[in-house]
Amino acid sequence: MAEKMAEKKMEEDKKIESPDRYQDPKNYVNRELSWLDFDYRILNEARDKTIPLFERLKFLSITASNLDEFFMVRVASLRDQVHAKYRKQDIAGLRADEQLERIGKKTHDLVNLQYSTYNRSLLPALKQQGLLILSEHEELTETDRAYVDRFFRENVYPVLTPMAVDSSRPFPLIRNKTLNIAALVQKKNGDEDLEFAMVQVPSGLPRIVELDQGEGGLRRVILLEEIIERNMKELFLNYNIVSAHPFRVMRNADFALDEEDAEDLLEEIQKKLKKRQWGEVIRLEVEEKVDKRLLKILKRELSVDSESIYGITGPLDLTFLMKMYGMEGFDHLKTPPYTPQPVPAFMNDDDIFTNIRKGDVLLHHPYQTFDPVVELVQQAAKDPDVLAIKQTLYRVSGHSPIVSALAEAADNGKQVSVLVELKARFDEENNINWAKKLEKAGCHVIYGLVGLKTHCKITLVVRREEDGIRRYVHLGTGNYNDSTAKLYTDCGLMTCHPQVGEDATAVFNMLSGYSEPPTWNKLSLAPLWLRSRLLRMIRRETAHAREGKPAHIMAKMNSLCDREVIANLYEASCAGVKIELVIRGICCLKAGVPGLSENISVHSIVGNFLEHSRILYVENDGSPEVYMGSADWMPRNLDKRVEIMFPVEDPALKEQVIHILQVQLDDNVKAHVLQPDGTYEKIDKRGKQLVAAQEQFCAEAVAAAKKAAAEAEPDVHNTRVFVPAEA
Repeated sequence: MAEKMAEKKMEEDKKIESPDRYQDPKNYVNRELSWLDFDYRILNEARDKTIPLFERLKFLSITASNLDEFFMVRVASLRDQVHAKYRKQDIAGLRADEQLERIGKKTHDLVNLQYSTYNRSLLPALKQQGLLILSEHEELTETDRAYVDRFFRENVYPVLTPMAVDSSRPFPLIRNKTLNIAALVQKKNGDEDLEFAMVQVPSGLPRIVELDQGEGGLRRVILLEEIIERNMKELFLNYNIVSAHPFRVMRNADFALDEEDAEDLLEEIQKKLKKRQWGEVIRLEVEEKVDKRLLKILKRELSVDSESIYGITGPLDLTFLMKMYGMEGFDHLKTPPYTPQPVPAFMNDDDIFTNIRKGDVLLHHPYQTFDPVVELVQQAAKDPDVLAIKQTLYRVSGHSPIVSALAEAADNGKQVSVLVELKARFDEENNINWAKKLEKAGCHVIYGLVGLKTHCKITLVVRREEDGIRRYVHLGTGNYNDSTAKLYTDCGLMTCHPQVGEDATAVFNMLSGYSEPPTWNKLSLAPLWLRSRLLRMIRRETAHAREGKPAHIMAKMNSLCDREVIANLYEASCAGVKIELVIRGICCLKAGVPGLSENISVHSIVGNFLEHSRILYVENDGSPEVYMGSADWMPRNLDKRVEIMFPVEDPALKEQVIHILQVQLDDNVKAHVLQPDGTYEKIDKRGKQLVAAQEQFCAEAVAAAKKAAAEAEPDVHNTRVFVPAEA
């Protein structure tokens, strides 16, 4: 099936010739450096003193988490290319070794800025607000020392496994991302030789340990590794501890999968997951003041070059700040939580199928609740008239109500088909567990297509009704994950339009192995013709601009790095098309460059919610078209994944989606704007009315729900109670 899809894509692509004039590498930004630029934008939020203090902690934690993934995947991939002597240049004309050199400098600068922010800005601000993080165990009072020593003996010591290295005990395998303490030890019997020893800081214990309050009610905490380091002598009783320092390694987690030769994809991925813990070390983090003799041993045993060693001036692995964010008693230093609002179309006593039959429904998360998506599957599982449920799952939550409903549907005799994408990076294990559970419940589980990731978000419910079979479809820009739906901004469409239903059936027939239909109605699929459809729309706007007609493109996505798409955008800009882009992360396009992209603007919004929706607007000579979908404008999405782009055709809903784009483009509080020199800058707000898109959408969702609740007839039996936002 993947081969047929690739052949069809090649046929479609042949119909469109790419312009060469706009493909000069100097007109493009390297993808990896652009990723790091996004981390810098997040770090800017951590440095912004107008943001509540604990929100700044959260942003700093996110930069650390992002950097971990960046090394495990992107840097690891470049390392593999260097090892393989791969010399091909990227979109910006850089070889893998050249990219690694630039990445190294930029990441070292980023880490230095992270810890400067932590030490010089956040720690003093926390102390001023009544919370002290003790940086070293030497800062403990006599009372504190007695407490932490007792805490160590009772809670930590039984869990630890001290490891010594000598002629009979080789250097231990260090697991990926684990925090460890390395030590140089010397026998107490007078032997002057130094030996290496280490212990892993247990991830199962809380890393933040709260001490008794200090003077003036000051709350104080110390990190677990400091308690262990203080008590290292208890782990090596016959030795003197010469020096001890924490360290952490990052390994290559970007495993390659030979799907063609894998008889059992599920079993093959399980094997690869185990190997992920022991891949090549690509980054070593150590305390900056580490004993040079200790560092020499680590460097030799882990086969790490000097450029891959990061000397840290503070606690290793700043992701612990996300745990600190959850500490009680500091709500006044956080942004008030927001409650996702009910969707007005469902605020009545009718069941979900009746409401969808009234007309298409637009969902905007997390401003509106994700509950209708869950309810669609839950009600379908129980409804005796529902014959079949089909769904794609890419990333789901740990206790997914959707998966439970699918299992219940199978128990109730429904035909349930689920495509679980096992190749969803870092969610492979979770998805394997869900796939096994669904199979045991009697669902027909498909493990994706060979050579392609299935990234589209689609649910199909087939229901028998008085006038025949009706198909209800949900299409979305984000995952079927009820947890992240409270944190990620996404859009969805619920419809029972017959042509969309036909296309949805065709999608699932393709995924399960049935041949593709000769024609499609509404949906555009990658890797078949989504790319060519997108390019045609851009070129149509280009032609309109050249003819003096209105020409305008607005688009929102997570990443833009496809050379062919960017080249066509450059051509459209030069023709006079106004192009306004909202791109959260990677952007390989240069904006505002005279003679190339002076009609293109790029905004990146970093707020309390993670921007995740994908939306496209094209002017089309006064007959605007609006689309949403699962695909970013990247080669992997357009060529190597099953993606869906779907139209929004209802006039009222179309206006709502255009409004979403326009408000984001008007944002002058959280938006960073890409400059011609490649830097991102915040907008000068002086003298302007402030527009914070995420805050405005929260307020609009609250107002819409209140209005719908007021218009609804009072009914004491109505279980759909309006819950006001806490914000």
